[in-house]
Amino acid sequence: MARTIGPVCKLCRREGEKLFLKGARCLSPKCAIERRGYAPGQHGKTGQFKRGRSRSTDYLMQLREKQKARRIYGVMERQFRRYFSAALRSKGLTGATLLAMLERRLDNVVYRLGFATSRAQARQLVRHGHIDLNGVRHDVPSHVLKPGDEITIHPSSAKLAYFKNLGQELAENTAPPPRWLSFDSTQLSGRVLAAPTREDIDVKLNEQLIVEYYSR
Repeated sequence: MARTIGPVCKLCRREGEKLFLKGARCLSPKCAIERRGYAPGQHGKTGQFKRGRSRSTDYLMQLREKQKARRIYGVMERQFRRYFSAALRSKGLTGATLLAMLERRLDNVVYRLGFATSRAQARQLVRHGHIDLNGVRHDVPSHVLKPGDEITIHPSSAKLAYFKNLGQELAENTAPPPRWLSFDSTQLSGRVLAAPTREDIDVKLNEQLIVEYYSR
């Protein structure tokens, strides 16, 4: 499975905003955007490149929005293009459908339920077999869930200290999950109630620019 193995804080700096790729660190003074709020690389501070000026073109805006979406959800280019093709064949607005599909990925749902502090950590929990889908161990983070699917902690994993402490933390946390999900903190289980609408997705993205990028 392809994945980003380099320093992810550089990805936030490249996009010029927090993508919340490292969980609690992004909310602390150690966040790279707080310490070095400029693009990585030799010419990051000046914004100038060896060949020509740095200009904001329509293509550049579309590319940056597409790259930002990929990095937020941890999806590689080939897989992201497949999601877009599926959204293009579906009814409704292509951009909103694309984001709804990304939100319903298993690793993202695990993150939204509070089982992990970042999508990368949620992906690791799934890959290591700690998550059950409809009562069966499931280790494919990219699996797109549908309404009615239930997510629970695998029985053997529930005995681990991480999940025991997590249950106490989530019980004290009053922040509700997104309205398209339900969550039971006592059983450490969640359920997909419906497909999320664009209003349910709090990710700062202009999905229309992504649609324009792939429609060139």
